[in-house]
Amino acid sequence: MYLAISAKHGDVPSVDILVWSELPTGAGLGSSAAYTVCLAAALLAVCGAISCSLKEGEPTARWTEEELALINHWAFQGERVIHGNPSGVDNAVGTWGGALRYQSGQITPLKRVPMLKILLTNTKVPRSTKVLVADVKEKILKFPAIMNPVLDSIDAISQECQSVLEAMPANPSPEHYPVLEELFDINQHHLNVMGAGHPSLDRLCRVTASHGLHSKLTGAGGGGCGITLLRPDTSPLAVEAAKQDLCACGFECWETSIGAPGVTLHSSSSLNAQVLHALTQS
Repeated sequence: MYLAISAKHGDVPSVDILVWSELPTGAGLGSSAAYTVCLAAALLAVCGAISCSLKEGEPTARWTEEELALINHWAFQGERVIHGNPSGVDNAVGTWGGALRYQSGQITPLKRVPMLKILLTNTKVPRSTKVLVADVKEKILKFPAIMNPVLDSIDAISQECQSVLEAMPANPSPEHYPVLEELFDINQHHLNVMGAGHPSLDRLCRVTASHGLHSKLTGAGGGGCGITLLRPDTSPLAVEAAKQDLCACGFECWETSIGAPGVTLHSSSSLNAQVLHALTQS
C-alpha cells in the first residue's frame, strides 16, 4: 500500500507506523479492515493526498466525503491483499461508521442509527470464513427449495431491522427494543439452520437468555463472536452477572456500542491514558 500510494499520489515520506488495537484478530470483527482503513488514512495524510484537517485545540476531526471515498478505496485494496475477494463492507463501515446495508454488492448507508449498547463476546473458537461460506453454499445447492426461503426470511429480517433502527430516536427508550430482540432470536435460529452456528454460540445465547438478554452470532459464525443487545433499563448488576457467567465459559466479553463514527484523526490529547501509554511504550 505504501508503494502504491506513493506511485499514485506522490512520494510518501519515511515513516514509523505504530499500530495499537483493542480488537481481537480472526474473530469476525473486521480487525483487518480497521487496520487497512487507518493505514490508508495515515499514508494518504502524510503524502498530502488528503488534508490534515485537525485544528489547534480540536480533539478530533473527520475528512470530507471525497477524502473518505479515497481512504475507502485504498483500504479495500489492502483488504484484497489480506482476503483475496472481500465484499468491501468491512472497510466501508470502518471508513464511514454508523451502519450500512449490504446486498448483492451494493452498500447503502442507513439514514440514521441510534447508539445501541451491546455486549460483544468472543468465544475464542477459531473458524475459517472461507470454509464456512463454502459449507453454506453447498447446503444451498443441495437443498435449494429449503434453503432459499431461509435466505429470503433473513433478508426480510434485515429489512425489518433497518426500518426499526431508522425509526428509533437518538436515545431510544426501552419500548423500542422488543422487536429488535425478537429479530435477534429469529435470525440466530435461521443462521443455525444454514450451518453457521456452533455449540459455543448456542451456549452464549443460553447464558445471556438466563439473564433476560438476547444474543446472536456476528461475523461468519462457526465460533468467533456474538453480540448481546442491552436495553437502556438493563440493570448494571444483570450485565455484570452475564459477563461473569460468559467469562466462566472461557469467553472474553466487552461492553461497547454500535453506530459510532468511522475513521477519525485524533490529537494526542484526545487519546485515553491506556492508548497513549501503549503507543508511547512501543
